[in-house]
Amino acid sequence: MSNAHEHGPNCDCESCGDPRSMDFLDKYLTVWIFGAMAIGVGLGYVAPGVTQPIQDFHLVEIGLILMMYPPLAKADYSRLPTVFSNWRVLGLSLVQNWLIGPTLMFGLAVVFFSGLVPGLPARPEYFLGLVFIGMARCIAMVLVWNELAEGSTEYVTGLVAFNSLFQIVTYGVYVWFFALFLPPLLGMESLVAGITTFDVTPMQVVEAIVVFLGIPFVGGFLTRYVGTRTKGREWYEESFVPLIDPLTLVALLFTVIVMFATQGGNIVAAPGDVLLIAVPLTIYFVVMFLVSFGMGRGIGADYSTTTAIGFTAASNNFELAIAVAVAVFGVGSGVAFATVVGPLIEVPVLLALVNVALYFQRRFDWDGFETGSLSAPSTGPASEDD
Repeated sequence: MSNAHEHGPNCDCESCGDPRSMDFLDKYLTVWIFGAMAIGVGLGYVAPGVTQPIQDFHLVEIGLILMMYPPLAKADYSRLPTVFSNWRVLGLSLVQNWLIGPTLMFGLAVVFFSGLVPGLPARPEYFLGLVFIGMARCIAMVLVWNELAEGSTEYVTGLVAFNSLFQIVTYGVYVWFFALFLPPLLGMESLVAGITTFDVTPMQVVEAIVVFLGIPFVGGFLTRYVGTRTKGREWYEESFVPLIDPLTLVALLFTVIVMFATQGGNIVAAPGDVLLIAVPLTIYFVVMFLVSFGMGRGIGADYSTTTAIGFTAASNNFELAIAVAVAVFGVGSGVAFATVVGPLIEVPVLLALVNVALYFQRRFDWDGFETGSLSAPSTGPASEDD
């Protein structure tokens, strides 16, 4: 990822998608990720008091913002009008994120935590936790997974912004519909017994979007705007971008450590519950990615656009889900615990799906797949981010 070369499905570079072409940090990323997870769990278990300073200094939030900054600084914002004018891709993303995704997560929550399946007792708090996760569409880590899989930075930026605006209006309604309205209608009153209502305000959604998307977005946009105009596009893309590129992986590893450290004690104390929640989440991530990737290829999208579509649909905005669950049910609730398990499972599963995407890039013939492809911008002086 630290290579400034932009690989693509029609790239002439023989090393495109070849692990031997990756630098040391990229090549052993899986090892670093699992090592960071182990360090985080160990730190949280042997020193549970570390959770408080992590929360007080907002280290998880800082890590997320830092790891999102390089991809957003690399995006060519002059191409966003083309992204937003492609209603075929935007419409597909809407169907995936606001019809298929929430419905699938609700179905998995019912199967695993409603008590309807023999051998699986009802766990209303975990049911609600999965609903909170499933209704929150991703605005943060999807940028990293897409970057690692050589997806389109412009399309993932546009789709994240598009879904963020949609999320402000719909998140509270979706949580109410799937958590309070639908279960009694399907004869599952016990899942929401004693819960008559809870508030999920648009302001809670706006705050999460401003922090986790707005800050790195503004930082990335201003960096590119100033850099290309003061030093030129060539210097920016060939000198500055490679300089900041490693920050994504370093910040990702830092975020994984502090995130797992906050839950180290819970993971060790209740590994069975973690695994129980992990099963439907893993199914969700894998199914959503494969279905969405297939739909993207089905409409004729090129590899980079298809990858952006797939990861945008497969990821979730766990920052929003955790914030709302804590605000409504409290930090010690089972609902909050289920939402926290979300990113702990998402990290290794989505990392595995990055490798699946790169395999698809090599395995399939992408010639003739052009829907959503972005033509190279003019090299004239007025072409950069006008």
